Amino acid sequence: MKREERRHFEVLVVGGGPAGMAAAACAAECGLSVGIVDDNFKLGGQIWRGESADSSNTEISKWLQRLHASGAKSLCGLRVVHQSEPGVLLAENFDGFCELKYEKLVLATGARERFLPFPGWTLPNVMGAGGLQAMVKSGLPIHGKRVIVAGTGPLLLAVASYLRKQGAEIPFICEQASWTSLARFGAALARSPAKIVQGLKLKLDLSGTSLAANSWPLAAHGQTTLERVTISRAGRIEEIPCDYLACGFHLVPNIELPMLLGCSVDNGFVQVDEFQQTTIPSIFCAGEPTSIGGVELALIEGQIAGLAAAGRVEEAKVWFGQRQRARLFAQLLDRTFRLRAELRSLSLPETIVCRCEDISYSRLQKHTSWRSAKLHTRFGMGPCQGRVCGPTTQFLFKWKPDSVRPPVFPARVETLAALAGQLEAQPEVTGGN
Repeated sequence: MKREERRHFEVLVVGGGPAGMAAAACAAECGLSVGIVDDNFKLGGQIWRGESADSSNTEISKWLQRLHASGAKSLCGLRVVHQSEPGVLLAENFDGFCELKYEKLVLATGARERFLPFPGWTLPNVMGAGGLQAMVKSGLPIHGKRVIVAGTGPLLLAVASYLRKQGAEIPFICEQASWTSLARFGAALARSPAKIVQGLKLKLDLSGTSLAANSWPLAAHGQTTLERVTISRAGRIEEIPCDYLACGFHLVPNIELPMLLGCSVDNGFVQVDEFQQTTIPSIFCAGEPTSIGGVELALIEGQIAGLAAAGRVEEAKVWFGQRQRARLFAQLLDRTFRLRAELRSLSLPETIVCRCEDISYSRLQKHTSWRSAKLHTRFGMGPCQGRVCGPTTQFLFKWKPDSVRPPVFPARVETLAALAGQLEAQPEVTGGN
């Protein structure tokens, strides 16, 4: 696609996961022109990646069919990189770029995995748990491979279950949370029969695979690729041969675009009111950027945001009770899988923390803030723009990024040049009488 004329939507949704799909469907069913943008080539987000309307997963099938019937326009393979002017987002794909004008905007930008550095974590075949799952869904052969799954949170079980169904051997799952925390988590789920059913299904799928609590990776070893992993398993040190190490230390909300647009953030999450409206009146936010709570909460928040953006506030209120119950689960997740202090000491002085710019742990220790490290070492200035090392140093050093600067993602020169041309073409505003 070369540069196109500006597209206009009454409601624009950014993010094609559960929250975004629910928001787009609800807003379009109210008779509004709705566009839903996602940088993947199919809707579904990370959680429903690779699923289709004919999938055995009835949840995504229902929402894909509902979204299609609503008349919402799907703009897949298109990534938002900047706000060219208030109410207009600049987006690009492999062929070109376009401008997306909106009256109301719903941000459903999802979340990503948190990574923690340890010796050897940059070796090939050491990767994110969700990342490995996505690669297998895209065709990576995993049959017969030995995979250690480590980190924290329910995602580990879901990934291990999927990999095992694809023929991988899972010796065990390393969970950093304690048995006490996990027992409390299980007891609290007694109030949610649906989640108990999900848990029992995962347990059946993983029959024969042990879950090791109070456990985490200490180091990964190999000459040119991963060969073995050193694990702290409930206080005992073990070295285990493996082909892949899939790590995921819970999730981090994608709040860069909301921050760029001026939405207020509190404790790492976008602030919203009861109708999912941010501190910018025309912008709503739903799903993981407001709290890490799973698919159920994302779908509920998405419906509230879509209805509210369409002006159907009374219909949106119907979902308030279910949202409150789902938020209790989000709070339970946070309490159960909060990272333990011991994980801050995994890095050695020479361990790389910022992979884009090859910045080691010892070089970062000399600084007291994100800004200082950035100015002196180029920390956080690589292609990922701090998406990996930012949450890492927030945990290690309690640093917080000072700001988000455009473009939100790496963009082509022609896109930036077009934006610069637009800015130069705008009339100069001068003071005086």
